[in-house]
Amino acid sequence: MRVRRARDLPVAALPVLLGAHQLVEAAVWNTGGGCGPASTAWAVIALPVLPVWVAFGVLLAAAPGARRVLWGPAAAGLATAAVLAYCLATRPVDAEVRGHTIGYGVAVPYAPLVVAGYLFATLGALLLSGDRGLRLLGAVLAAGAVVCAALWRLEFASTWCAFAAAASVLVLGWVRRGPGGPGRAGPGDHWFWPPRTNSR
Repeated sequence: MRVRRARDLPVAALPVLLGAHQLVEAAVWNTGGGCGPASTAWAVIALPVLPVWVAFGVLLAAAPGARRVLWGPAAAGLATAAVLAYCLATRPVDAEVRGHTIGYGVAVPYAPLVVAGYLFATLGALLLSGDRGLRLLGAVLAAGAVVCAALWRLEFASTWCAFAAAASVLVLGWVRRGPGGPGRAGPGDHWFWPPRTNSR
């Protein structure tokens, strides 16, 4: 995937991370849940990795004028990831098939506070980014989280994969258009990855 600047790579690579996460969940379905390596791998990506990845990816991609406010979500992502990583290192992850969904369980202290930090690091970073495309991504994911939570409680269907696919399409559009929004980089701040080479 071609990006305009090297610092956009973490956001541009988000669909790869989400795709790997879906493959891991396929393995969880295949094993019928439980406390195996697939359940732990799913939780590692979902819990400590995503809040740091998203918060710092958005911070790197943001225009200089928007970065000051984004240090809040980045700090929340680090703190949340530290708590969740400790929980995963000291407690087992249990995946339970519930109807057409999978519930993942790990004992987390002060769960409401941790959830708030997680949402601020991920959705908050996107919504505060100052970039139209990333704000749209944040709004879609926020709506997706509400819908998925409701359907999960009803054990109706596992729908997060659909919203992960929608997020991937939005990220692809963001990469193709180039980051947009107020205060974006000037003409001298555009990098290309892979690097462009001159051919004769």
